[in-house]
Amino acid sequence: MKKWLLLIMTALTLTACANSVQDEPISESSTQDKVEEKTNEQAASAPHEDVASPSNEETEPASQSKNSDFIPAKVVKVIDGDTVKVMVQGKEETLRLLLVDTPETVHPSKPVQPFGPEASAFAKSTLSNKDVELELDVGERDKYGRLLVYLHVDGKMFNKLLIETGLARVGYVYAPNTKHVDEFYELQKTAQQKELGIWSIENYATEDEGFNESAEAGTEQEHDQPAAAVETCSIKGNISSSGDKIYHLPEGQYYKVTKEEEMFCSEEEAVNAGYRASKR
Repeated sequence: MKKWLLLIMTALTLTACANSVQDEPISESSTQDKVEEKTNEQAASAPHEDVASPSNEETEPASQSKNSDFIPAKVVKVIDGDTVKVMVQGKEETLRLLLVDTPETVHPSKPVQPFGPEASAFAKSTLSNKDVELELDVGERDKYGRLLVYLHVDGKMFNKLLIETGLARVGYVYAPNTKHVDEFYELQKTAQQKELGIWSIENYATEDEGFNESAEAGTEQEHDQPAAAVETCSIKGNISSSGDKIYHLPEGQYYKVTKEEEMFCSEEEAVNAGYRASKR
């Protein structure tokens, strides 16, 4: 009996060992699968070598354009050489050009001054109905509520053009709006040396007191003048008490007694500004 029990126990022991040997490769295979799965997950999450990460240049914002601070506008009316009406951001605004002063043509208490009509005509021919850009300085408005600007048209600053052609002096220089004042004085010095426009009349344009109305212009132009300066603008524009805008030609019946609100160089210019011809 003991002999049989011994044989049975021996058989059971051998069977258990055999099962243990068969289980080992299954365990290794399972472990290998897990390792491979983890490796694949890591590979998927890692960035590919052939895909470049964004560089600093790609993520930096583009640099601002040269004119990024300028404000686009549309000229709707030229009042005189240094005052303009524009539409800007859906609103009509009156602009006063910074650091320049042109002779008067529409001042309520002053007569038309020499080279005032020429400055006004130059402004109208250069700016009328044009798309322009407004460059501001530190202070945006004057005491009359006008926008104070450097006015750019066709890639040029109109303030500078007035000084270069002798149709304006450097004036109304008040800090802190002095961004371009040094450059303007240099341009004025050149115009003075060439005796252009307002500088062709001795003691007419002054640095501190504006324009000397008692100074008399010579009867002949001894020096070359810009085209705008030699052009005669003799058509008077007047606004009646009822609001009618009427222009008068020199040969008209009421020309001499008409108080001009604006001066025009041609009838076409007057019509474009909203005026009609006088019936007499």
